Amino acid sequence: MQKPLSFVAALGLAVTLAMPAKAQDASTVVATVNGTEITIGHMIVARASLPQQYQELPDEVLFTGILDQLIQQSALADSYEGDLPARVAISIENETRSLKAGERLDAALANAITPEIVQSAYDERYSDVKAETEFNASHILVETEEEALALVEALEGGQDFAALAREKSTGPSGPGGGSLGWFGKGAMVPAFEAAVLELEDGSISAPVKTQFGWHVVKRNESREADLPTLDEVRADLVTEIEGTVATTTIEAVIAGATVERADSEGIDPAILKNLKLVE
Repeated sequence: MQKPLSFVAALGLAVTLAMPAKAQDASTVVATVNGTEITIGHMIVARASLPQQYQELPDEVLFTGILDQLIQQSALADSYEGDLPARVAISIENETRSLKAGERLDAALANAITPEIVQSAYDERYSDVKAETEFNASHILVETEEEALALVEALEGGQDFAALAREKSTGPSGPGGGSLGWFGKGAMVPAFEAAVLELEDGSISAPVKTQFGWHVVKRNESREADLPTLDEVRADLVTEIEGTVATTTIEAVIAGATVERADSEGIDPAILKNLKLVE
């Protein structure tokens, strides 16, 4: 199998190297190996393909390490004799195909994301969306209906809800006065949610039974939840637009291409594991 030269090994030889004060661009030659030029462009592309942990190394270390690697690769490539194995030729074909396909999609996406298009996508998604109601509620959880009824009576008699929750509630919110904070529809079990929806702000429910026990619920407040701003959902919208453009481009290109699939019936899919066929 192909064994690419280790970049880690190349970095082991790295020393600080300063570029001479001269014009520098992608065509600037930094080394020649048996007459073959290695340019800044070659190094830029090599750096871009490194794993993230290597890209975070100091620039001077990367410069020397990448240059050493490319020199070593060039010298080794020149010293290779004979025809390339089939797997290498096929790998080059696959890589060329992949890179060209990527460039085609990049071209399609180049003008796909504009402020106007993103704004339009935002308006389309949220212009007809109604703000959902959120609720702030508290509860006291007990084991029996009798206990819950006694709590309702005590509350109607003027006792403080939070104080009773801290004293009587068996739920985890008890120490906090029974407060559940703000939540929207679907956050609570159906019976509990139904009780909250039926209440007015500041009112207390009759006992409510759920799988957790018996609840006495107080709806403290309600409010209309704000819709997300454009900035909050911009990244998601851009991703969706890019996905749509990419899919549309691929479908259009395939529709215009002459594609002939050979009959693959009878081919064992496991054959793809057989690397010996391309050795």
